[in-house]
Amino acid sequence: MTKETILIVDDEEDILELIKYNLKNGGYSILTAQSGEQAIKIAKQSRPDLIVLDLMLPGMDGLEVTRYLRSNEETRDMPIVMLTAKGEESDIITGLELGANDYISKPFSPKVLTARIRAIFRRRKKNTMEPADSIKQEGDLTIDRARHVVTIQGNTLDLTLSEFELLSFLADKKGWVFTRGQIVDAIRGENYAVTERSIDVVIVGLRKKLKNYASIIETVRGVGYRFKE
Repeated sequence: MTKETILIVDDEEDILELIKYNLKNGGYSILTAQSGEQAIKIAKQSRPDLIVLDLMLPGMDGLEVTRYLRSNEETRDMPIVMLTAKGEESDIITGLELGANDYISKPFSPKVLTARIRAIFRRRKKNTMEPADSIKQEGDLTIDRARHVVTIQGNTLDLTLSEFELLSFLADKKGWVFTRGQIVDAIRGENYAVTERSIDVVIVGLRKKLKNYASIIETVRGVGYRFKE
């Protein structure tokens, strides 16, 4: 069985070695980089299965790296787990808006980081195993789970993974109202440490991309969100 390859990006040698040691013990192949520029070069050349990316890097920081990777056809679908020393909500929200899949604040437990990474790989594996006819049609909106594509009148929307998973989840239970916590549990896994604000950010980004169809995602004041019946 082929090992998944993980690129670890951190300019602190001790942190880099700690993550490397734990992930190698977890059965993963490891690549490392200590700058944003080096990370982009390795990502394009080696195509890792996931990137653990520190936000506080010299020169090109982690948010700039995320922005570049998400805008490049070769790297746009690589899962990214952000590491943030500050743990500030603004950093987390910006990273998620740019398309990061997960985040963890320093100091962190290597076991928690490893568990988060395994959860991402499990979700991706589940998504690739969806049957070829796993397509949901809602008027002009089409959600193709097998291909991870959403189209409106045949035009493909450029959604992040979080936006796609959230839309798919709500569409599956059309008319049902879900709290932010329930949405997090559904698309990230139970006990995922995330601020409610980050779900709001994903919703805002999704609505912008839906444009004239933004109203299919309804806000239920004081409760959460639902897919319009």
